[in-house]
Amino acid sequence: MDLRDFYLLAALIACLRLDSAIAQELIYTIREELPENVPIGNIPKDLNISHINAATGTSASLVYRLVSKAGDAPLVKVSSSTGEIFTTSNRIDREKLCAGASYAEENECFFELEVVILPNDFFRLIKIKIIVKDTNDNAPMFPSPVINISIPENTLINSRFPIPSATDPDTGFNGVQHYELLNGQSVFGLDIVETPEGEKWPQLIVQQNLDREQKDTYVMKIKVEDGGTPQKSSTAILQVTVSDVNDNRPVFKEGQVEVHIPENAPVGTSVIQLHATDADIGSNAEIRYIFGAQVAPATKRLFALNNTTGLITVQRSLDREETAIHKVTVLASDGSSTPARATVTINVTDVNDNPPNIDLRYIISPINGTVYLSEKDPVNTKIALITVSDKDTDVNGKVICFIEREVPFHLKAVYDNQYLLETSSLLDYEGTKEFSFKIVASDSGKPSLNQTALVRVKLEDENDNPPIFNQPVIELSVSENNRRGLYLTTISATDEDSGKNADIVYQLGPNASFFDLDRKTGVLTASRVFDREEQERFIFTVTARDNGTPPLQSQAAVIVTVLDENDNSPKFTHNHFQFFVSENLPKYSTVGVITVTDADAGENKAVTLSILNDNDNFVLDPYSGVIKSNVSFDREQQSSYTFDVKATDGGQPPRSSTAKVTINVMDVNDNSPVVISPPSNTSFKLVPLSAIPGSVVAEVFAVDIDTGMNAELKYTIVSGNNKGLFRIDPVTGNITLEEKPAPTDVGLHRLVVNISDLGYPKSLHTLVLVFLYVNDTAGNASYIYDLIRRTMETPLDRNIGDSSQPYQNEDYLTIMIAIVAGAMVVIVVIFVTVLVRCRHASRFKAAQRSKQGAEWMSPNQENKQNKKKKRKKRKSPKSSLLNFVTIEESKPDDAVHEPINGTISLPAELEEQSIGRFDWGPAPPTTFKPNSPDLAKHYKSASPQPAFHLKPDTPVSVKKHHVIQELPLDNTFVGGCDTLSKRSSTSSDHFSASECSSQGGFKTKGPLHTRQPVHSKTK
Repeated sequence: MDLRDFYLLAALIACLRLDSAIAQELIYTIREELPENVPIGNIPKDLNISHINAATGTSASLVYRLVSKAGDAPLVKVSSSTGEIFTTSNRIDREKLCAGASYAEENECFFELEVVILPNDFFRLIKIKIIVKDTNDNAPMFPSPVINISIPENTLINSRFPIPSATDPDTGFNGVQHYELLNGQSVFGLDIVETPEGEKWPQLIVQQNLDREQKDTYVMKIKVEDGGTPQKSSTAILQVTVSDVNDNRPVFKEGQVEVHIPENAPVGTSVIQLHATDADIGSNAEIRYIFGAQVAPATKRLFALNNTTGLITVQRSLDREETAIHKVTVLASDGSSTPARATVTINVTDVNDNPPNIDLRYIISPINGTVYLSEKDPVNTKIALITVSDKDTDVNGKVICFIEREVPFHLKAVYDNQYLLETSSLLDYEGTKEFSFKIVASDSGKPSLNQTALVRVKLEDENDNPPIFNQPVIELSVSENNRRGLYLTTISATDEDSGKNADIVYQLGPNASFFDLDRKTGVLTASRVFDREEQERFIFTVTARDNGTPPLQSQAAVIVTVLDENDNSPKFTHNHFQFFVSENLPKYSTVGVITVTDADAGENKAVTLSILNDNDNFVLDPYSGVIKSNVSFDREQQSSYTFDVKATDGGQPPRSSTAKVTINVMDVNDNSPVVISPPSNTSFKLVPLSAIPGSVVAEVFAVDIDTGMNAELKYTIVSGNNKGLFRIDPVTGNITLEEKPAPTDVGLHRLVVNISDLGYPKSLHTLVLVFLYVNDTAGNASYIYDLIRRTMETPLDRNIGDSSQPYQNEDYLTIMIAIVAGAMVVIVVIFVTVLVRCRHASRFKAAQRSKQGAEWMSPNQENKQNKKKKRKKRKSPKSSLLNFVTIEESKPDDAVHEPINGTISLPAELEEQSIGRFDWGPAPPTTFKPNSPDLAKHYKSASPQPAFHLKPDTPVSVKKHHVIQELPLDNTFVGGCDTLSKRSSTSSDHFSASECSSQGGFKTKGPLHTRQPVHSKTK
């Protein structure tokens, strides 16, 4: 039975003794010096390990893990998934692995390792023995590159002299196999002697007689070769010196000696006394003892040999565990060519001088000497493989192993000297977070020696607790206009877990662009400058997340309130407030409301109003902004009031702003139209039969000293036009011919023209009589005036055509008398008229120039110039005003169909009242806002003053002292009465009514007659 069979039998017996499901053995044989990743074996295949769980029938994923010692460089590696064994980059050198051992070819060099199979349900411990076979990787070498041999000159032919043997770390056939002598010069030959131990000793053979006197030195080369492939060799110089004769060699009493010495023998202890004898005498009988060339250098260091006495003593401390047997070859030489040889075997006996050794190799790799386990790991979790050993033998080397104190771990024996460190119960992180205990190995010597190994186990917490904020809702306040990076607060959360499970990072949620949050410290800072007026409150979330797997998180709400600072001045809704009031508004009435805002809050927003420069004409409520009048309004005395208003807030320091306020006094319709043309109710116009339709046959012109719509006039024929021969322009008052006159139309026609203003709510009007005489000529003017006089007896609602014919049929004498009387009257009238016009010519021309200067703003300047020329040709005698017709009652809804009941006022009264009311003085244009929010929003009035709208594209009629202004950007309409369209009666807010800048404005087309104004006022 060879050694390999013995190992297999031993492994089989061990498997029978141990649980085959836990411990098994494998033996592999490899050659040294193999490259990396050379396959050695396959554990599951070689052991026929199944991956099927016998209990559940399901396939399991096995993990193969090499049990290694911390810091060791593994010679092989094991695939964790397949269980295959491969070589590593670490070189397997048989000579280094089995250094110091004397291995013959039949002896084996091997190393052992352990592999565990996980998980626990499939756990096995595989003990693997790897036998390393030798390769020829070393050349044989002589002890010295120069070998000196002394040979007596009387040496006989075929005498032999030993040559120091060469050594080869390789074994077997790879060791020393052949010696060869080079350049022997036919004097020497070489022979090989093989010892019982298998060593090959070269011997030099003398082939010729030597004569020292002829040649005392021979220099040759000796070559040694091994039997490996490829073959390796080396050479040394062999120098032979021929000496004098000594023909007897020493002889030992015992060629083989065996001794025993304890390993704790002190230095200087005698081991053995060798003794050799020599039959020679004299110097040839003097014996010297030396160690043979084969004695290992380590042995020479441990033992000393006295060269003279042959006493071997202990030179250094012995260690049986390092080398138990030392074989020493001692040569006894008397100077002859062949020394005597003795072999001494020194057996070092054991004493209990070595404590047990604990080899702790972790299955779960430690970190800085500490094993980390999860609290969820099951019972019997394998932690480490513990191998105990003792270099001593017998009882001194028998070791027991145990854990020093009570911990939730135990040792489970898998071999005689190997244990598995496992958990014995469930682990609880909250109960104990860390374990530190000792594993004790104790031998059975006397006294007993022991060794301990410290094991540190820390439990890893499971991430089962989310971070918890100290406050679920965090409320902060910060003043606006802050600096960037301002520290606000530190947000903190705690986690009951530990390690990375308690390592918390913070993160801002959405809607938090104004803030920065340090992810580690939770410091919250402002990244922007806050403006409370833009945003008063910020609400966002902060997330605290741990670094567990999977990570857990929680959120807290953060509410940041921005505190106000007095950084905004009060702001009026308008830089210029304009209000419109009727001139008949009572004293202490509300005329408007000032609206002011302040973007700040609290006391900074509390605004107080005051008037700066009003002279006590108005009273302003400092809190509500209501303006009340402190005067009675009279538009004719003052048409507008302007003052400044100041708004001051309650901040510290206070801030203020000002605005301008204009109160415009609006006109009331309290004046009836005054007729300018025709000059009297008894004048007439000749309409020739040749007149063409559309030609102007007469003009009616009146003025109204009111303003705005109260001065807008409308001309209507209410009677005397039953044939429809004439038509009057409702705006200009020009009477035109509707159709060509027929012979039947010859005669006197009386037209009753109603002149009404557009005042609201009561429209005032005046009636005027226009006489048109249809004929080719008007040669007898007295006759025509007589007809006019007679028509005065006819009611205004009747047509004079029905009674004109009798007047034409009177006798000729009457007609002639009337003509003469009329001629005389005409002469008198002309004389009086000339006197009156001479008195008022200068005033009349001045008024006319003023009127013409304002009319240049009219859209149609060419027509105005033509009409001005016609006006200059007209004569308007003062006496013609004596016959004006004035109606004092209100205008009916329809002047055409309603009966006309009126009285003719005295001409003198009409002249004084009507003309005296007309005021030619200009008034400046003003600006108003009908839709101003501070007017209609706060106050509504039942005032009869109507509301109306401006239209920028409304054609502007000819009006005195009116200028069309450009519209402002804030949609405030600017303009006078000319820009106003029809009124509507949908609004009753007297504050939103407009005003007209001109007083007594009127529209006209064609030539107009003007009068010299009479400066008197009647109201």
